[in-house]
Amino acid sequence: MESFSRRGFLQLSAASAMAAQPRRPNVVLIMANQMRYDCLGANGNRIIQTPHLDRLAAQSANFQNAFTQAPVSVPSRISLFTGRYPHSHKNRVDYTPCDPREILLQQRLKDAGYQTGAVGKLHYYPPTADHARTTGFDFVEVDDGNPRTDPFSDYVRWRKRHDPNAAIPYEGVMKNPGPGGNPFRAEIDYQYTATAWVGAQTRDLIQHFAGSARPFFVHASFFKPHSPPTVPTPYDSIYNGVTIPLPRPADEEYIHSLPGPVQKQILRSRAAFDLEPRRLEWIYRSYYGAVSMVDHEVGLILEEIEKTERAQDTIVIFASDHGDQLLEHGLQGANLFFEASVHIPLMMRFPGRVTPAKYSQMVEAIDVLPSVLELSEIPAPLNCQGRSFASLLTGARGYEARDCVFSENIIPEVLTNGLIEAPFVPGKGVSGIQHPDAKMIRTSRWKLNYYPGVGGELYDLMLDPQELNNLYGDANSQDTVRDLTKRVLDWMITGDENDQIAPRSML
Repeated sequence: MESFSRRGFLQLSAASAMAAQPRRPNVVLIMANQMRYDCLGANGNRIIQTPHLDRLAAQSANFQNAFTQAPVSVPSRISLFTGRYPHSHKNRVDYTPCDPREILLQQRLKDAGYQTGAVGKLHYYPPTADHARTTGFDFVEVDDGNPRTDPFSDYVRWRKRHDPNAAIPYEGVMKNPGPGGNPFRAEIDYQYTATAWVGAQTRDLIQHFAGSARPFFVHASFFKPHSPPTVPTPYDSIYNGVTIPLPRPADEEYIHSLPGPVQKQILRSRAAFDLEPRRLEWIYRSYYGAVSMVDHEVGLILEEIEKTERAQDTIVIFASDHGDQLLEHGLQGANLFFEASVHIPLMMRFPGRVTPAKYSQMVEAIDVLPSVLELSEIPAPLNCQGRSFASLLTGARGYEARDCVFSENIIPEVLTNGLIEAPFVPGKGVSGIQHPDAKMIRTSRWKLNYYPGVGGELYDLMLDPQELNNLYGDANSQDTVRDLTKRVLDWMITGDENDQIAPRSML
């Protein structure tokens, strides 16, 4: 791997080395794309091999009830980096520009004297390193893992220079994996994958940042375990022969019992919801293999932090943007409000400050930004909608636990996905769905998914954790429906008060 210094990306002067005193903690934020909460050994999965993430979890606050603000990549990531809900920052669908008035975490840390850098998937628009630098990153190596963004990918350019088989597509599958072989075995060598590249470039950046007295913020973002389910050797075979429990098959009768937007999202790919079990089993094995591949790179990043002798003053965060249904409820990908999509892994390590434990309190992804800022002794912005959990983790007083969490999604984007000719028509909606903006509220027991004008879903998570029995129309559940709907309305009305109501008269 080429180093940042050799490419001229890092210029540390004597003056900059003396900046930002007293020293604030370094921050390393590692994200996996479309990774489920339950695909970690530390979170109860007895099959998957994640030794490095399990070790990190044992040293961290490991949140058992963390939820994304949108089961789609861009709005979920912008929410985490702004501390604001999607309906507030309005970056609602993939590859749309973020309002330049929104200030992201990297800019807030940079303004406080941090060196800032990112490697991997950012999902910004435009999808270029130059644009990413305008958001507050000093140094950027970008790769979104989307063929349509390959012309802007630093990884693709790097691979063309170094991989003797660069003509092979990076998600190309071997035509003949052999008897009993994984049909999703990648043709590319592991050392030339985007996963290995993100890991190596992240380690390089940490090594160079650590040479300065200034604190640093490094964001490492892996595309995997996002589909397609291609996975290179040796990770293609580590779950061969392992029986992985598959989800209950979804039939059309069940799908048609769901609200219209949910039906259309599931049925947009008829071949997916009734996938042949043998092929689905290989998808699960490949997904688990991709998680183990990311785990390997996380272990190397943690080792690099230790080598710098800065681990004691470094906050390490691991999270995902959202989960993956893996054909639960017949749904491929994410995009809806089932637990497999909205329940995310989240852990935070800060030696000497954060008490390692499993935390059962419900938290939202937007809580990460104010928590990092508080631990770094940087004031949170007034328009931040997240709630810092720093005092919960450090044992200080003042933490007010949430009794519910919210998520939301614009359904047209996931219905069309840029591939299906079903454009949004103002006043008429998409594919017959006139009001496609959906909202979710989840308490410790109940989940309400509300689709304006077309009904909803209500699940009793205590009695029905698999979310199979929709009680929205049940006569005995109407008090619960009304109460939760009112709470969604209250949330929508009050959510933006911090940036709409002045603290005091300006005259």
